Amino acid sequence: MRNRSTSRLKPLIFLTFPLVIFLVAGIYFFGGDRDEKQPAKAVPVTTPPTKNTPSDSNGNQPSSLDALVRDTFSLSKEGKVVNSPFISGKTQKIDVTDQWGKPNQSTKTSNSRYEEYTEHHVVLGYLGDIVNDIRSYDAELQTIPLNEIKKAGGKPNQIRYYQDQFNNQIILVYHVNSTTYLKWILPKPTEKEPNPKVDHISVYTQVENQADQQKNIDDIISDMSIDEKIGQMIIAGISGAKMDIQTKNLITNDKVGGMIFYQENLVNPEQTIQLLNEIKTENVHNRLPLFLSVDQEGGRISRLPGGLYKFPTNKEIGVINNSQFSYKVGTILGKELNGFGFNLDFAPVLDVNSNPKNPIIGDRSFGNNPDVVSKLGIQTMKGLQSQNIIATIKHFPGHGDTSVDSHLELPIVYKNLTELKKLELIPFKRAIDNGADVVMVAHILLPELDAHNPASMSNVIITDILRKQLDFSGVVITDDMTMKAVTDHYKIGEAAVDSIKAGSDIILVAHDYNKVAEVITSLKAAVQKGEISEQMISDSVRRIIMLKRKYGMNNTKIDDVNIEELNHSIKNLLDEYKTEQN
Repeated sequence: MRNRSTSRLKPLIFLTFPLVIFLVAGIYFFGGDRDEKQPAKAVPVTTPPTKNTPSDSNGNQPSSLDALVRDTFSLSKEGKVVNSPFISGKTQKIDVTDQWGKPNQSTKTSNSRYEEYTEHHVVLGYLGDIVNDIRSYDAELQTIPLNEIKKAGGKPNQIRYYQDQFNNQIILVYHVNSTTYLKWILPKPTEKEPNPKVDHISVYTQVENQADQQKNIDDIISDMSIDEKIGQMIIAGISGAKMDIQTKNLITNDKVGGMIFYQENLVNPEQTIQLLNEIKTENVHNRLPLFLSVDQEGGRISRLPGGLYKFPTNKEIGVINNSQFSYKVGTILGKELNGFGFNLDFAPVLDVNSNPKNPIIGDRSFGNNPDVVSKLGIQTMKGLQSQNIIATIKHFPGHGDTSVDSHLELPIVYKNLTELKKLELIPFKRAIDNGADVVMVAHILLPELDAHNPASMSNVIITDILRKQLDFSGVVITDDMTMKAVTDHYKIGEAAVDSIKAGSDIILVAHDYNKVAEVITSLKAAVQKGEISEQMISDSVRRIIMLKRKYGMNNTKIDDVNIEELNHSIKNLLDEYKTEQN
């Protein structure tokens, strides 16, 4: 546990900035009231109760600690914290500067800004010019133990966990009103310390900075045409390394939800940044930003250009078997992607490589032990998320026990659900419990579960197992539908329709503009015929919009990427762990 003294506040806040970024991304949706611009007067720290303090049901007066906790809950409903004059979701940047002056330290992400005021023990998060996150490290709050929070607040709406090389924390999230969350961040309880004290609190309010900021998600969806909705459910590949008429059509006519890029599209850093910037510019008049995605797993599956140093394969990382190393790998992968302007990574691989003859997974897996795969995969996922990159866990329900490459043929796995739960499903379940946002479903046939449909088109596997049994509420995407596992056995349009009916949210069509067009046409026809309900389409679009909002996606352009700095970070990490291994 870290020293919480005032003199150590500054390094404490520096160390927790990755957590700040991750947590803001983790609950970013909609909302925010911009009507009131003047901040309220400062709220004093709670004092011990007087004779006028109400008694509890047993006639006992609450302690000063109990009163402080209850005041904190009460103030949070107004977007306030003790000893701060500002209101989350309402206070403007100019009001902060007028009262507190310039911050001691500022940190920017792709969509937010955080400013530290050491004297006030506060970090303020901004969306645009609105304060939307007030983080308090007040010494009085840091006297509050876990049991007092639960006694006053009851069961939290959510319990989250966060762990990196510096922290091992529990986060109690209370939805105090329709747009505001109160989060209590504490060291994770242990046998030695089952009742830890607060590290800091966060009062976070949902605020939008997009053109639709006054609309809630249902209003946005109701304004969308069926063509727009279906477009959002497509991630498409493009041809070549330049913006062409087909790429423009995907954006302006089809209004696709995103694009995937391969090495043929990414020649060098300057060209890559220019291409992504042109795509963002073309998309600026559309309602929603684009998923800009790539397979950047590390090891042999690395798409980014510019001579970036390669990470070890996941198999080698599995041999190292160090959580901190995996987290740092994920973090640097996220920095690489951010540097070029990407926002979605099709990684990490959570397949348990149980079949030594596997031709497609192999060293892309962390190994044949589901506990190791879970531990390391989750840390890589969290590292990516810490850099505001959407991670995708794949290939559900497990591609590790196959002997056929799904790019070339449809693999068959003869396992029942009981057997899957003992091995393949373990990493996916644990990653979902640890905040996975996107699951990619594989093109593999499991006849013991569904004799007719591969996983990517199976209601049993997507809806019954992934959604209901594993309780996944995020975005489901297919593996590339242009693989021969699909195209040699199905018409791609019909396969896409079957996949959406089974519960997928996004169809990935990674190659061939004509195949993208066929999928879009087939989905529209299925809705017109009533084969797919518009409600099902809207439900998927809702999940997609929520994900885009959560990560604050936008059309902001990138100036350049510092390859030298990234390589320096990779080299230092690899040298550090070589030393430890020796």
